[in-house]
Amino acid sequence: MTSIVQGFTKSLAMTVLSEIGDKTFFAAAILAMRHPRRLVLSGCLSALIVMTILSVLVGWAAPNLVSRKWSHHITTLLFFSFGLWSLKDAMFGDGDTEELAEVEAELDKTWKANNEAKKSSNKVDDDLKKNKQRPLFSQFFSPIFLKAFSITFFGEWGDKSQLATIGLAADENPFGVVLGGILGQALCTTAAVVGGKSLASQISEKIVALSGGILFIVFGIQSFLSPVES
Repeated sequence: MTSIVQGFTKSLAMTVLSEIGDKTFFAAAILAMRHPRRLVLSGCLSALIVMTILSVLVGWAAPNLVSRKWSHHITTLLFFSFGLWSLKDAMFGDGDTEELAEVEAELDKTWKANNEAKKSSNKVDDDLKKNKQRPLFSQFFSPIFLKAFSITFFGEWGDKSQLATIGLAADENPFGVVLGGILGQALCTTAAVVGGKSLASQISEKIVALSGGILFIVFGIQSFLSPVES
């Protein structure tokens, strides 16, 4: 039980500090301004839950592929590396609104491209309506849901938080890491969707990066000092 609580606490803290001010956080906030919040929240959160579970499975399998001693050392190295990376971003990173503006520009491009594609496909849609036929896939998944899911999923792939979750699952109780990760993702995504761009623009990325960097360093020290389980 203690190991589950420890994994849950570490995962929750790490996820919240990694995801607040992240690109996917800003993407969720901007999407929620343009589409129904319910669909954006469900799409983004579904992608993050899937990504968390996949990451934990990889981390859980890691000690079975390499020795627990090596997986422990790799995890320790990851924590220190991500801590220094976050501290570097906090001290030498660009302005707080830089990433928000970048994400908004990328979504604007996608928005325009989708509008042009939508105009060209109006004829096909009209024919489908006349025949009262819709693709089976679109009956279950809204295009907005799929858009939010895909942007979030591929935005998180290979991200620092994903790699940190893998490392944490290799060193802590996987069940606790899953629970903490999912709760952390739910809190951050809900805040982004409900708060929208106004909340996202008020977040100081430097403070978040500094807090995350310190947390990763603390995890690294704790991992370095803890004995390797046989």
